[in-house]
Amino acid sequence: MTAPATAPAAALFDVDGTLVDSNDLHAEAWAEAFRHFGRDVPIERIRFQIGKGGDNLIPTLLPDLDEDRREELDAYRGELFKRDYLGRTRPFPGVRALFERLRSDDVAIVLASSSGRDEVDHHVEALGVGDLILASTSRDDAERSKPCPDIFEAALERAGGVPKARARVVGDSPWDMKAAARLGLKAIGFRCGGFDDEDLEAAGAGALYDGPEDLLRRYERSEFAR
Repeated sequence: MTAPATAPAAALFDVDGTLVDSNDLHAEAWAEAFRHFGRDVPIERIRFQIGKGGDNLIPTLLPDLDEDRREELDAYRGELFKRDYLGRTRPFPGVRALFERLRSDDVAIVLASSSGRDEVDHHVEALGVGDLILASTSRDDAERSKPCPDIFEAALERAGGVPKARARVVGDSPWDMKAAARLGLKAIGFRCGGFDDEDLEAAGAGALYDGPEDLLRRYERSEFAR
């Protein structure tokens, strides 16, 4: 069956918190990094900011920190996460099966992550989806992190000329939803990242699912269904 002209032709997936259970680990790593730099930031405040990169997260939580110190903190946190936390991340159930279903409907899949390239590669291998994705992005592909739209703009470019109306962002945080909206893209929210429905919907989520497995289970009633 030929897909309708308005059916989604590309899915731009956030990775952390969307495909991989890592948000709490990122929050813990940030808290540890802040303490290393002499700052004690409550984990609850950090947790709500997860999904942003250091360029946006640090100024939000430590607005008095100068730019050089921010960069030093961000670099320290990145190395800390790779060394002590990355190996503890785990894929959410159903990712490969969902991707297989999307590919059977000719939906191009691009991973839209602003993590470092080595982290993205680690997750692709752990998820076992390297043969199903068209491309992936990393922090090197975006000048600014979410909620700025840069990373989704880079991902959309890699989707091979798919118009915005036929692309969907899939993410877990309000920052994913806001970044998508700023680029004029519709967004789908996953609850598996730990954010409240109200925050996801207020930021622009057009539909909510518990996670990859839930979207696959309800696929025939989703906008991806042909």
